[in-house]
Amino acid sequence: MNIPLKVDLKNKVAVVTGGGGVLCAVMAKAIAACGAKVAILDLREEAAQKVADEITAEGGVAIGVACNVLSTEACQAAKDIVNEKLGSVDILINGAGGNHPRGNTTNEYYAKEDVMNPDVISFYDLSPDNIQFVFNLNFVGTLIPTQVFSKDMVDKDDASIINISSMSAYSPLTKVSAYSAAKAAISNFTQWLATHFSTTNIRVNALAPGFFVTAQNKDLLKNPDGSWTARSHKILAGTPMKRMGEPEELLGGLLFLLCKEASGFINGIILPIDGGFNAYCGV
Repeated sequence: MNIPLKVDLKNKVAVVTGGGGVLCAVMAKAIAACGAKVAILDLREEAAQKVADEITAEGGVAIGVACNVLSTEACQAAKDIVNEKLGSVDILINGAGGNHPRGNTTNEYYAKEDVMNPDVISFYDLSPDNIQFVFNLNFVGTLIPTQVFSKDMVDKDDASIINISSMSAYSPLTKVSAYSAAKAAISNFTQWLATHFSTTNIRVNALAPGFFVTAQNKDLLKNPDGSWTARSHKILAGTPMKRMGEPEELLGGLLFLLCKEASGFINGIILPIDGGFNAYCGV
């Protein structure tokens, strides 16, 4: 892997939740290439182990661990494995999360006829349970791993937590009300944690990715023939660089924030990596 910054993470132990996904797998491989011992946590054990095997094949140190980030007991069991096999945790990347169709409306704008259409999810069809599912997946799925793994980090010389926010935290995207609200909560929580832990040497920051094609959103962004969907064309029109991001383009920001020598006085920021999407007003 081509590492954009030379960062020394030797003797560090890192935990990456959601590590079996496209973006977090790239992050896990990058920090492993910088010398960290990495625990890949994912709800799908086979996905976690696949990434771990790819890291070890390149000479790195990694383990795959099945973990449900919505369960304190599961996170504690995962921590016990990490501590036994790799040691005390220094870095936590809270990558678990995402969206789910059950928290989306079908259309961007309200229309009276949608309410009576059984094939359309209108605003009035969004159930509190479905909204809570998406919110919990993102916010609670960051809260619980932080509660569990940060216990190792308190009063170390250098420890970092990186959360994953989103462009939808700045301005909510149409259709995805629950996801947008949850990511706004992640940004707020990042600032709260940064303040709360500021006397412990734990720095807490977040990345706010723009639009990247992943397994989760591929069907929303691309047609079966590989062409962009209508929604993707809107995204591209709102992105000054006129393209989607590549997963590796998250690494510069990630490694910068993990490097004490480079960012030791940076705490509580949400770093957009978005091709200018957040800067552009549309005119």
